[in-house]
Amino acid sequence: MNYRNYLFLLFLAVALGAAAKAPKYIFLYIGDGMGMGPVMAAQNYNRNVLGNDKPLNMMQFPVVGWSQTWSANSDITDSAAAGTALSTGHKTRNSMLGMNADTVAVTSVAKILHDKGYGVAVATSVAPDDATPGAFYTHVPNRSMFYEIGRDMAECGYEFVAGAGLRGTMTDGKPNDLLDRFAAAGVQIVRGLQGIGEIDSKRVLLLGSEGSPVHNIGYTIDSIAGALTMPMITEAALAQLERTSPRKFFMMIEGGNIDHALHGNDAGASIKEIINFDQALGVAFDFYRQHPDETLIIVTADHDTGGMAIVKQRGGKGGLANIDYQKVSKEEFSNYCKALLKSRNIYKWEDMKEYLADNLGFFTRIPVSEADEAKLRKLFDDTFEQRNTADQKTLYANFNAFAVAVFDMFNEAAGIAFCTTSHSGNVVPVFAIGPGSDALKGFNNNIDIPAAILRAVGVK
Repeated sequence: MNYRNYLFLLFLAVALGAAAKAPKYIFLYIGDGMGMGPVMAAQNYNRNVLGNDKPLNMMQFPVVGWSQTWSANSDITDSAAAGTALSTGHKTRNSMLGMNADTVAVTSVAKILHDKGYGVAVATSVAPDDATPGAFYTHVPNRSMFYEIGRDMAECGYEFVAGAGLRGTMTDGKPNDLLDRFAAAGVQIVRGLQGIGEIDSKRVLLLGSEGSPVHNIGYTIDSIAGALTMPMITEAALAQLERTSPRKFFMMIEGGNIDHALHGNDAGASIKEIINFDQALGVAFDFYRQHPDETLIIVTADHDTGGMAIVKQRGGKGGLANIDYQKVSKEEFSNYCKALLKSRNIYKWEDMKEYLADNLGFFTRIPVSEADEAKLRKLFDDTFEQRNTADQKTLYANFNAFAVAVFDMFNEAAGIAFCTTSHSGNVVPVFAIGPGSDALKGFNNNIDIPAAILRAVGVK
């Protein structure tokens, strides 16, 4: 090699090294339960029903890969073990948070970056003391230790945490000192949409409005007036970090309601949740466009839930376009049915047919054959008159038997099938963009994701 070529290659190496800057702004989006089946269903809905020429935001990212999700003690992970793998780079046993399989505390990427001066936000559409968000700040042997998880949340020092509600504020039916711990740590607790405008502290906990459910902020498909949404929460998190930590920050945004809907085998609700999650991703994508050389965005899932697949709709009944006739989630409809049973008021089949037409498009938009109507009518009588049907039990809800049959029929009309109401061992997608994202091309393990983040910022 002559001297001139050597100098050229040396100059090129230096230039490439200079171009590969460490990202200052890191966004990790986790769609809980969001396997490739749900993603493709949402994309098909986005293209064929909404008529969008552009694919989902996540599908516009140049880096695409897969991730294995098995835990230290099972091929089928739970969210605690998967969250710990995604946050710390350590496999652990199901139900454990922030600890390795030997019950030794391990440090999350959020904590490592926070100690190096990054602002940190952890936000979710479910409870902020749930498994996935908790994995980024707590160390407990069981995900149900809500008081201890809440205590670690108060003490973590992060600038922003958000979710539906806290579940560890009572001990033996009496208020404990958890809220006092947040106050002592200088955490401003704000609630609902109004609370976003009241943020003025360095540390903030954003929760749902007073009296709203603590387990999730509500399904997008239920159109709950005044409820928080993932795009709103994400915008609030970004605004807080731009105010308190403008030089560099890390955000973890979880679409937890995706998993809740998939556990319930609610195709319409899960698709609308993924669309909503992708809109929240749009907040980071817009930020990336302003800072393309300094921003890393990673999108993945902790595991697949439901084994969801796109299939041929039965009888050619409209496919995914039927999703727009669904006005209530399966959980909300089940609660409606349970309230009818509890009231003991007379409720006729004609009344139910009207409800199904108004809220699911049955009999009007979605044809119901005589055989299917007879099947529903019999189950209606068994459930509401004979009262001899059993609920379907899933991780987050028990569904009225009539609601289960109705939504099984709706899923068939939409062309969606499920193989379980639990998690599966399927691989999940990885989408990424920005400096350091190339490390995630191809076949990954979930523990590779935090490792890739740390490498990108120069932390071994």
